[in-house]
Amino acid sequence: MAVLAGCGTHGATTQAKPAKAPVNPATAKAMNAAKAKAVKANELGQIPVLMYHRVIEHPGTQDDRTPAQFRTELERLAKENYVPVTAAEYVTGKIDIPAGKHPVVLTFDDSSPSQLTLSNDGTPLPNTAVAIMREVAAKHPGFRPIGTFYVTRDMFGKPDKIEQEQLISWLKTNGFDIGNHTKDHLNLAGKPKEAVVDEVVAGHTLITSLQGPPPVTIALPYGNQPRDKDWALKGKKGAVAYNYGGVFLAGYTPAQSPFSKEFDPVGIPRIRSMDKKGDCAKFCSTAWLDWLQANPTERYTSDGDVRTVAVPKFQQPMVSAKFATRALPY
Repeated sequence: MAVLAGCGTHGATTQAKPAKAPVNPATAKAMNAAKAKAVKANELGQIPVLMYHRVIEHPGTQDDRTPAQFRTELERLAKENYVPVTAAEYVTGKIDIPAGKHPVVLTFDDSSPSQLTLSNDGTPLPNTAVAIMREVAAKHPGFRPIGTFYVTRDMFGKPDKIEQEQLISWLKTNGFDIGNHTKDHLNLAGKPKEAVVDEVVAGHTLITSLQGPPPVTIALPYGNQPRDKDWALKGKKGAVAYNYGGVFLAGYTPAQSPFSKEFDPVGIPRIRSMDKKGDCAKFCSTAWLDWLQANPTERYTSDGDVRTVAVPKFQQPMVSAKFATRALPY
């Protein structure tokens, strides 16, 4: 019987697969621009940064939300193709979300127990903000259950340092961002530079002393800026220095894209979570989400590639110089 050459395990020959021809950079860019156009990407669009405080059954202030209200808002965000990113990801331009989706930043002030309390087995208690976020994410694949917690000395109602460390560790392990809200939540408006730096450094040290990562952003107490806005952004006292990527306020509008020339790191507005009533008929979360839904060209829409900044051609001049090399006009 004749033996076919090249068969068997000995003396076998394999044919090399032809190498793929390299894609011309100009062709690749054109293909990526076409993909961006197909989803109407606009990475200079506005981004809602939502501000929450307590999530409790019986609200005591206009900043509180009930668990049902909080869940309803998250469900709406998921259904309208929003994907949460952290404040740190936002200010550094690391907005890595799928094509056609919109970023939203969920921020939580004052480290209330209603935001995060862990049961004995280390899971968030039901109806806390974190538990609700995870439940909504489980129902809506792709909706990231993450946010940024602006903590103070109250530290989720736990006075014991070991318990505080456990909570900070849990947040860090589960992808949450921890930001500076100062230690004592004092109004920084009108204070001298030394007092402002003291408060910011104390808040920064509070986080790092609990084995938390150095914060990338700060949310000012009451949204009030110091006399020189840069004092909250960058400073030093002793061995502790801070140089933040962004300072968050308590304003009433969506925020600018970090890739835009209009982005102002010392004054990033946030939107209070509230229904359309009273002064919130125009300036709180329900109203602004309605507006963004009705004006999709004003909203940030991702091209799905974190390496590029996709924009309609006429908007290319508005890309900041820092990100100009990443611009992908179409």
